[in-house]
Amino acid sequence: MSNVASVISIVPRLPPAIDGVGDYALNLARQLHKDFNIQTHFIVCNRTWTGAEEIEGFPVSKISDRSPDALLNLLPTDDSSSILLHYVGYGYAQRGCPVWLVDGLQRWKSLFPKRSLVTMFHEISASGPPWTSSFWLSSLQRSLAARLAQMSDRCITSKQLYADIITRISQGKHNQVPFLPVFSNIGEPNKALPLLKRQQRLVVFGGVANRARVYQESQAVLEYVCQRLNIQEIWDVGTPTEVNLSSLIKVPILEMGQQSAENVSNILANSVAAFSDYNPDFLAKSTIFASYCAHRVLPINAKGSTSIIDGIEPGKHYWVPNPQGNDLGNDVEMQAIADNAYSWYQTHRLSITVKSFAELINN
Repeated sequence: MSNVASVISIVPRLPPAIDGVGDYALNLARQLHKDFNIQTHFIVCNRTWTGAEEIEGFPVSKISDRSPDALLNLLPTDDSSSILLHYVGYGYAQRGCPVWLVDGLQRWKSLFPKRSLVTMFHEISASGPPWTSSFWLSSLQRSLAARLAQMSDRCITSKQLYADIITRISQGKHNQVPFLPVFSNIGEPNKALPLLKRQQRLVVFGGVANRARVYQESQAVLEYVCQRLNIQEIWDVGTPTEVNLSSLIKVPILEMGQQSAENVSNILANSVAAFSDYNPDFLAKSTIFASYCAHRVLPINAKGSTSIIDGIEPGKHYWVPNPQGNDLGNDVEMQAIADNAYSWYQTHRLSITVKSFAELINN
């Protein structure tokens, strides 16, 4: 049992909106309640969000507008509630610079200095080429993240790189920041079949942009993977990409559309492999990669990192296809990669992650 009655969880959006951070926060809230009897009250910081005033027994408040005053009106003044902020700049401001959010929290901390603020940094700041707004705004984004780190009582994040940055920008406030790669937002199967007992099916799952990139930029690699693994069908799971998939490659691609978390979990649990085209240095913060690992499929990424990042090693925890070379051996090697990915995932599965969050909230 926890000695904390409740936690206020600040999020950009929640279901039914498609939002990875919102899904993460809701999964965390479920497990906090189940394992530690901590009740979550959500504050949604997007006034255009449409959803219920209660989700699975968790009350939900929505800000009237993005301003420090509107936020302060919803923040707790009692002794029993901590604040858990799920921070990603672009979730709270169009250009990724939520000055209103940081100002509001700063005022709250000034009024109630003994109240606890725990910040989960899903991101720190954006970067990009000079012709993009992210390039010109990255310094303001970094400045806001620094203010948050300095006012937060405790911080946690999903990447070692982010943990190092937070340690530096907090100016001595946080000497050691824990990092836990993200967990699967679609659940974790109790039993994961070996690959030989699954259908020769490959899954492409995730957001529209990520899946469209698979078909538009990794077509040749996808074709090679299907030949190499004797794939009979590709199941495309998610909001339709509007890419013409019918004649893309020789293997039929079935558009499954949006599915419930339970259905996606069942699909992955009975498929031999799953494909993505993601920045390999950021796989630890991909809930899609986490889902592949949790379901013990063979995770395939179109590109590989040049080093071990966040404990993830190309060729060991995911397959990087190489159509020009003999890059994958027999079924035993395939199973070894799937098993390594599955074992890596167990170190930060939901029950492990929620324990760390409970300790941060209770500290």
